[in-house]
Amino acid sequence: MGALNSENCSFQYQLHQTHQLLDGNCLLFLIIFGKILLNIFTLGMKRKNTHQNFLEYFCISLAFTDLLLFVNISIISYFRDFVLLGIRFTKYHICLFIQIISFTYGFLHYPVFLIACIDYYLNFSKATKLPFKCQKVCYFFTIILIWISVLTYVLGDPAIYQSLKAQNVYSHQCPFYIGAQGYWLSFSMMTILFMGFITSWSEVITLVQAVRITSYMNETILFFPFYSHSSYTMNSKKTLLPKLIICFLGTWLPFVVLQVIILLLKIQIPAYIEMNIPWLYFVNSFLIATIFWFNCHKLNLRDMALPVDPFVNWKYCFIPLILPNFEQIEKPISVIIC
Repeated sequence: MGALNSENCSFQYQLHQTHQLLDGNCLLFLIIFGKILLNIFTLGMKRKNTHQNFLEYFCISLAFTDLLLFVNISIISYFRDFVLLGIRFTKYHICLFIQIISFTYGFLHYPVFLIACIDYYLNFSKATKLPFKCQKVCYFFTIILIWISVLTYVLGDPAIYQSLKAQNVYSHQCPFYIGAQGYWLSFSMMTILFMGFITSWSEVITLVQAVRITSYMNETILFFPFYSHSSYTMNSKKTLLPKLIICFLGTWLPFVVLQVIILLLKIQIPAYIEMNIPWLYFVNSFLIATIFWFNCHKLNLRDMALPVDPFVNWKYCFIPLILPNFEQIEKPISVIIC
């Protein structure tokens, strides 16, 4: 009788573990699927006539990696237990693959941010002007090198290896890596944005109070006062800063609020969710604004081709423009297209 009770308890425990694992796998499946839909939506919403840069190509590689992960966990979820090329795959490999991806994504923030900074610096300074095909090849091999380097580090790190090995011992548990790089990068960007807003808050409020919204050439535009003695070369950082802040927040304000909430509440987000395409485009816009501010003395917006943002048209933040419907306005106006 005792043996039967022991076997019954053991069976119920294994059944409970199986249900927990199936529920967890189903949740992971839905999260990855939702992330893929978000990738498609974001890539579909961006401007199509943008100049290709490093972050553009990296976003494509990230979308491909997410899709590949989704296909792998879908196949494993469907077959549950099968052998491929002499390797046995079970439902526990779903957690293992996502753990590896989480560690990999968690260590990508700093190198991607650094290379994007170098890319924009070289493009803006025109220190090296490579042909378009050579530039694409350079981006391709740089991205491949980043993925291979980070993945090699993840699989070769002893601490990470022990964490992945423990997954085989406690298969009913599936902890995920919470990366620190994304947190500190977000914290740094929000701090810089807050300091910029505090520095020029009076100018920002003045411009916001004068805003007028209308449609021009199938785009939503914001009109701000632009005085006639201003030149097309934005040689004053103090003059440029409030316009950059307004243009940036005009597009990314909801995302900024979300980042502030995450930082204040110290919400822990798994690294495989934290590294996403909207986040990368947000970083991209922040980098472009920063490059403009540091190089304001070089900006001559009529004569030069500026880095093109897939979501923010920075050039029209500063060009004074008289529209046909506003000929009665005595002073020129500056335009922001969001």
